[in-house]
Amino acid sequence: MRNAVSAGLNFGLTSGVITTLGLIVGLHSGTHSKLVIIGGIVTIAIADSMSDALGMHISKESENASSQKDVWIATVVTLLSKMCMAITFIIPVLVFDISNAVIISVAWGLLVITALSFLLARNQGERPLFVVGEHLAIAIVVIIATHYVGKWVATYFGEANII
Repeated sequence: MRNAVSAGLNFGLTSGVITTLGLIVGLHSGTHSKLVIIGGIVTIAIADSMSDALGMHISKESENASSQKDVWIATVVTLLSKMCMAITFIIPVLVFDISNAVIISVAWGLLVITALSFLLARNQGERPLFVVGEHLAIAIVVIIATHYVGKWVATYFGEANII
């Protein structure tokens, strides 16, 4: 049961951070709209959380090493942890102007990834600095990529280019 909770929690929180940050940064670069970003976060919290939970469920079943109880525990923990993590990103968007909210969201997301990575490294007997650095690098690549994709979409598909 402990492995099922750990798998669901680590996957859900990490996916919640990376997916939501990518969405926030990309939508901000393309639209600068609070409404669009909040709509995207809520969509991630519902649809992507359910999608990831189903993915975890099928993955655990395919291992053929977990009990049905553990499969369902991992599924529910993935759903709830991703949903809750995604929802936390709404707070800065509601409280601050959109540019500051994006900066705060990035800082929050990187802090969560750092903490999760540190705990994972410590539990696995790995060097925390390497694990944290590796995971932060991946998160930063996502942030940079989605920023430029958002700009590209705005440039090529923006209102001025719509017929």
